[in-house]
Amino acid sequence: MNNTLKIVLLIVGVVLVGYGLYTLITPEVAFEAGPIKVQAQGDHTQSYAMIGLGILSLIGGVAFNKR
Repeated sequence: MNNTLKIVLLIVGVVLVGYGLYTLITPEVAFEAGPIKVQAQGDHTQSYAMIGLGILSLIGGVAFNKR
């Protein structure tokens, strides 16, 4: 049971960090029609939260082995 929980925490951590970095790095939406140019800008709060939760999950998975 312990080994399974460790593997799940590590996989979830890697996925969360990867998704957070992907949403942080990908360009924002831009639309251009003639002289009108529209760009969408958003904050990256959710990306930072995903990366933080992923790091916590990775730390939990690594520390779980030491118990």
